[in-house]
Parts: sequence; structure tokens; C-alpha cells
Amino acid sequence: MLTGNHEFDEIYSKYKNLVLRVAYDYSKDYNEAEDIAQNTFLQLYIHYDSMKKTNIVSWLYTTAKNYALNYRKKAAKEIFENEDDAVSILEQERESTEDEYMEMVLDLETKEFVNHLFLALLEKNERWYKAIVLAYYMKIPQAEIAEEMGISIEVLHSILHRAKEWIKKTFGVEFDELNKI
Repeated sequence: MLTGNHEFDEIYSKYKNLVLRVAYDYSKDYNEAEDIAQNTFLQLYIHYDSMKKTNIVSWLYTTAKNYALNYRKKAAKEIFENEDDAVSILEQERESTEDEYMEMVLDLETKEFVNHLFLALLEKNERWYKAIVLAYYMKIPQAEIAEEMGISIEVLHSILHRAKEWIKKTFGVEFDELNKI
């Protein structure tokens, strides 16, 4: 995306994957997630000059999340063409209620585990935490991460390897238990 605004272009390049991931996580629809990401960056572009530049990442996250939640609400209120379609969908929803509940419980347990893991990683080593978050959560290319952290790509690989080994050693049993469900 080339806008003529170098700062905006850098922000877009750096955070486009994060915005798309958040949009998909909340909308569960890849095509809609792409539209949400586009709308999020359009709003950023429109309001860029009046924004606090220190809050851009949280603004992007929140805006993408809100667009996605609004999409889901709108999709849930979809008007059916005939009564048979509505009855069929309601029957399917009743059948999947227990599955959805179990999935929701598992999602909650997974989120709690991930939060616990990331907090422990941050306490153990801030560089490991930053490298893991940037590489695996935000999906930023490793060359960019190494440049941002002021290290070589080889050092980044070493940091990522050590962090993953520590995670396996510290949380291996919890991780295995969570995956058995």
C-alpha cells in the first residue's frame, strides 16, 4: 500500500498481519476479515493526523475487533427468505449447542493457558518474549524482527530456539493435557 505518507505505509506494513489475524479471530470468515482489515486501515488513514501515535497498535486491534464483532451481530440477524430455512437453521443450532459449549470451555482454557505462558515468558526473559510475540503471534518476518531488535538473524534464531525450549520444558505437561481434551 503506497499512500505517499511514509509513516502510514510503515504502520500498514508492520501491522497488516496483526489486523487481519484479529479480524479473522473474531469474524471467523477470511473474506470478511480482509474487508475488516481494509476498513480498519482506511479509518486509520482518515484519522491519522488527529491520532496519538503511541496508541496506534491498540487502536488498530480494537477497531478491527469491533468491526468483526459488528459483522457477527449483523450476520446473526440475517433475514431468512422463508420459514423452512429459519427452522432448519434453528434445528442445527440446537444440535450444536453442546459442542459449542465444549468448544467455548476449551477456548477459555486455552486463552488462560496462553496468558499464563506469556506472563511467565515475560518474567523469565523480555527479549525472548518480544521475539516470540513478534514472530509467532504478530507473524512479522524474522528479518524485520532482527532489524527492529538490533540483532542479526542468527541471534534471533538462537533467541527463538532458547525460548521455545524453555516453553517446552516449563509448560510441556500443561500443553499436552490441554491438547488431550
